[in-house]
Amino acid sequence: MHGIISVKDINLANKSVFIRCDFNVPMDEFGNITDDRRIFTALPTIKYCLDQGCKIVLASHLGRPKNGYEEAFSLKPVAKRLSFLLHQEVKMATDVIGPDAKEKAKNLKQGEILLLENLRFEKGETKNDENLARELSGFGEVYVNDAFGVCHRAHASVEAVVKFYDENTKAAGFLLQKEIEFAEKLIKKPARPFVAVVGGSKVSGKLQALKNLLPRVDKLIIGGGMAFTFLKAMGENIGNSLLEEELVEEALMVLKKGKELGVKIYLPVDVVAAQSFSNDSAVKFVTAQEIPAGWMGLDIGPASIRLFQEAIIDAQTIWWNGPMGVFEMDKFSKGSIKMSHSIAETHATTVVGGGDTADVVARAGDADEMTFISTGGGASLELIEGKELPGVKPLRRSGVEQ
Repeated sequence: MHGIISVKDINLANKSVFIRCDFNVPMDEFGNITDDRRIFTALPTIKYCLDQGCKIVLASHLGRPKNGYEEAFSLKPVAKRLSFLLHQEVKMATDVIGPDAKEKAKNLKQGEILLLENLRFEKGETKNDENLARELSGFGEVYVNDAFGVCHRAHASVEAVVKFYDENTKAAGFLLQKEIEFAEKLIKKPARPFVAVVGGSKVSGKLQALKNLLPRVDKLIIGGGMAFTFLKAMGENIGNSLLEEELVEEALMVLKKGKELGVKIYLPVDVVAAQSFSNDSAVKFVTAQEIPAGWMGLDIGPASIRLFQEAIIDAQTIWWNGPMGVFEMDKFSKGSIKMSHSIAETHATTVVGGGDTADVVARAGDADEMTFISTGGGASLELIEGKELPGVKPLRRSGVEQ
């Protein structure tokens, strides 16, 4: 299937397995997990390995610790939540490749699980260090990558570690497989009409994806802060709205290319404008041509919401990446929330890019209505850009091209 070696293709019976997961979950200031989606999506692979009688060592990063161990970035709360979800104890190591981790791994029995401390407490993780990778490979006869959210990063536990395994001892977990499957289907065989809804603050982060998508989509909806660079390219006054001046020409090229390809491109026709990004700032609804000097657009307005709803009504496939406004503040979240409701109500196959977009969908209460919610924002974007991810490439069967 797609040339990816699946965990189901490997003989796991009674083996020790090292699984790279993505437990990079949001926590509040008291160390409580506020959203356990990423832990939950790792369960099928973990349970499958348990069913094969494996000894399991799990590894993940959390946040961006600067200097070795930091209590705030410990994976202890993750071990606790995992134990609860799996109805069995998940042992916790106090280090990554230190004496405690090695001792606990050595004493693991079949059907037992050990979680290593935060991989990024080791400097070598983000440097793709081969010595660290070698040490990590000692935790399992088989390596399974189920951490889609970091597959676009060449890190020791994602890329370098795979060098120590062969085709019979390395594989993708179920979540990673599913992510790749959905992205490849989107790019190669989408049901039409295929609509891409792209938002978020910056054009720069999405430019490559836009260029790759243009020849493949029927309609492209652009919202969020990035829309203002396009509006500026069309000669509109955008006041103090977010602008990437150096990309105005590129935006113009995208619009031109869309026209040549017969792709309908939709931009906001009105916005919610304010003088500053704060809860007590006065707001007004203005058309996209009439943003007053000194004011900035922080969300799409009601007319844009209706326009975008009309544009997606007949869609058979929708890919959504990026909110429609600064949704973190209630005042400017309506456009994103309504977009979420509208996408959820279509009969299309709906694929949501991870990160902020997944947060919007969760906040809107639409998660169960979406076909697929990616667990990785950056990684899903790079797949859509047509890139081969460093974490996925080594898991393809030799001789199989993407």
